[in-house]
Formats: sequence, structure tokens, C-alpha cells
Amino acid sequence: MNYEIYPSLNERVYKEVLSNGLTVAVVPRPGFARKLAYFVTDFGSIHREFTFEGRPYAVPAGIAHFLEHKMFDMPDGRDISAELAELGASVNAFTSYDMTAYYFSCTQHFEKCLDILLDFVSTPYFTEESVKKEQGIIDQEIGMNADAPESKVFEYLMESMYRHHDIRTPILGDSDSIRKITPELLHACHQAFYTPANMILCVVGDVDPEQVKKQALAVLGAEKRPVGIKKPMEPEELTCPVAFRQEKMDVAMPTFQLAFKCLPLGKGEEAVRQELVADLAAEALFGESSVLYPKMYEQGIIDSSFGGGFETVDGCAMLTCGGDSHDPAAVLDAIVQRGLQIAREGIDEKNFLRMKRSAMGRRIRDLDSFDSTCFRLCAYHFADFDYFRFPAMYESVTEAEMREFLANAVRTDNCSLTRIDPITEGVNENEMD
Repeated sequence: MNYEIYPSLNERVYKEVLSNGLTVAVVPRPGFARKLAYFVTDFGSIHREFTFEGRPYAVPAGIAHFLEHKMFDMPDGRDISAELAELGASVNAFTSYDMTAYYFSCTQHFEKCLDILLDFVSTPYFTEESVKKEQGIIDQEIGMNADAPESKVFEYLMESMYRHHDIRTPILGDSDSIRKITPELLHACHQAFYTPANMILCVVGDVDPEQVKKQALAVLGAEKRPVGIKKPMEPEELTCPVAFRQEKMDVAMPTFQLAFKCLPLGKGEEAVRQELVADLAAEALFGESSVLYPKMYEQGIIDSSFGGGFETVDGCAMLTCGGDSHDPAAVLDAIVQRGLQIAREGIDEKNFLRMKRSAMGRRIRDLDSFDSTCFRLCAYHFADFDYFRFPAMYESVTEAEMREFLANAVRTDNCSLTRIDPITEGVNENEMD
């Protein structure tokens, strides 16, 4: 396999696109006992409309997550989790808005574990009986999620901010949508998106890159197969349909989430550069090293639960923050005023350079984590960017770009605030007026 050296990170990464279209990336960690493998598809909960081999599909909400669950079923009745556990490995999976990942970690029997991972993720097996059973299991998960305020406050925010983007819909779907899922639809999604040309295999650890490549070809085959064509995301107006939403749940104190709706970034180097600009803007505006954070903390309008940043999903982007607060409206007002001030006056160049070094240092330290390395490498691969090139990208970001971003992003007309209050606590309905 070919490799590239990144001197500023002291990293060497082996990467190759195989004949079947699969991208294989191996990040060596000589001398480490732990090994981690991610097998990821560019298919998430928002990808509900697509065309495959000339046929259009519109699939129910929650199908990507449902498919993730069902991939652990095998035709021969094998228990994948138990099989990997017997080899000393732990296996798991997750579905996000725009990708689905399957991964395992082990200290021994890596090659056997990798074969199992590649095998079960590439083997579709869905029956009417198993799908019906899974509907009941996921319905319970949906019920538990409905009782989780940290999840619900974000879901309410997405419903308030977006008119038609599928980020409005929970990753799990709902009780009605999952009952529309059939074995035939699961097969269609698997055929369209669980194909090597739409996936990446990333391994971190003391492994032989050529052996990883050899196993991927042996299990998945060398032939390239067609990939589903996702329906392009429709552009959204930057204004939010709902500026303020208030709900009540069984919580100890009010919790909130707010976001400023931004233009989607797309893919490629320039898009990632804009993401880094936005990350720095978020840190300058309300990060722990910002001027505003300690002021809000001293005023008692935020506590240690407060946090935020810049988030991107295929077709949308937002500057967002949240946490527990008795006065979320005061938090919003403080952030808007500080954003306008930074856009107008800027920040000290010395502080800006310190902030850049701090942000880049956090990303470099993240590479010490096998999990973070795998996740970021895969996510940025689907954004058409070599993640290990981020240090040079950070160096080129200017304070003027950060100010311009804040001037465009931090406005009241593209902002939405949602809050969840305790059922027993009275709330001033007019506090946003």
C-alpha cells in the first residue's frame, strides 16, 4: 500500500482505493497492543431519497438506524457479538445523520476479528419475523429517547430551524415510520449503500497494511458494484421558521439549546477551511477561553454544563450551544451582543494566535485516541478531505475571516432557541419579546 508522511504530526498513513472501490486507510501504532477497525458507509438518517439502478426510492424515517441493528443478524444464526467477545474483542455500531459505522477493538486475534467485521456488515439477512421483532425493540428505544431532555431539546431545535431538511427527523425515526420498514426496503438500502465503493475501512494499531488490504479483497471481492445516487439536499432559507420553542418535561432545572443557521459548506478543502474558521469563531465567541464565558458564568446564567461549537451535516450547518440555565434568553442576548462586538472590533492578534494554537493542539491530542483518529479520518474522507492536513489549514486561517464569519452568522433572524422547563416550574411566556 502507498503511504504519506505528515511531519508536523509525526504520522504515517497508508491509504489505497481498491479495485472494488473501497478506501482502505491504516494508521500504524507500532508497539501498541490495542487495535481498532472502523468499517463505515456514507449513509445516514438524512439519506431517505435516492435512486438505485434506475429506480427511485423514498424510505421511511429511521431506516438507516434500523439497518444498523439488523446487520448483526446472520443467515446461519451466528451471534456476532458473542463470537467477537470469545476472541477478546468488543464490537459496536452507531448511526449518525450522514453515516453509519461498525467497529471493533481488540488486543489479539485481529485478523479473525477483521474477517468477521467485513463479513457481517456485507451480509444482508432480513426476514419478516426478525424485522417485526426489531420494530418492537427500536420502539422501546424511541420511548426512552423521548424521556431524554438532552436529546429532545436538540430535536425541537432542528424542527424549529429547518423547514424541510431531514435533520428535522430524529435519527431513530418514530413509532409510525419504523413500522413501514420492510425486508425489501432494507435490502434496497444495503445494496445501494453498503457497497465497497461507498465505504471506508480504517484501522489504527500495530498491524500490517498489506494484510488488511488482502483481507478486504478476500471478503468483499474485487469487483466494483453500483452505488445509490442520493437526492441532492434542497437549499434552505437562512431564516428560521420558529424563533422560540418552549416545552416541559420531568427535569430538575431548565435546559436549552440555541443555534445560528449557517450556509451549508459542501465538500472539499475550501469547505473544511471554512469549518475551521467557524470552529475558531465559536471558541472566540463562547468557548471556555473566551471573554464571554466567565462573564456569563459569574452572572449565573450558565453553569458547567454549557458548551457548544460549529456543527455540520450534509446540507446544513450551524453555530450552536446549550446547557442548563434559568435564563436562556439572557444567554442568547449576551452571545448576540458579543458576536456583534467581535465582528466590529475584532480580537487581539496575540489572543487569536493563542486560540489557534490551542484549537490545533486539541486536535493533535485527539490523535492519541484510536477512536477519535478513526472517526475523524472516516468523516473527513466522506467530506473529500485528508484529515491529517488540518495543521497547515489552521495556520492559514486569519482573524479577519473569523470576524467575517461572525458578522454573517450571529444574527437574530437566523437564530432559534428551544428550552425545556420543569413541569412544576412557572415560566414567563413573554420573555423572548
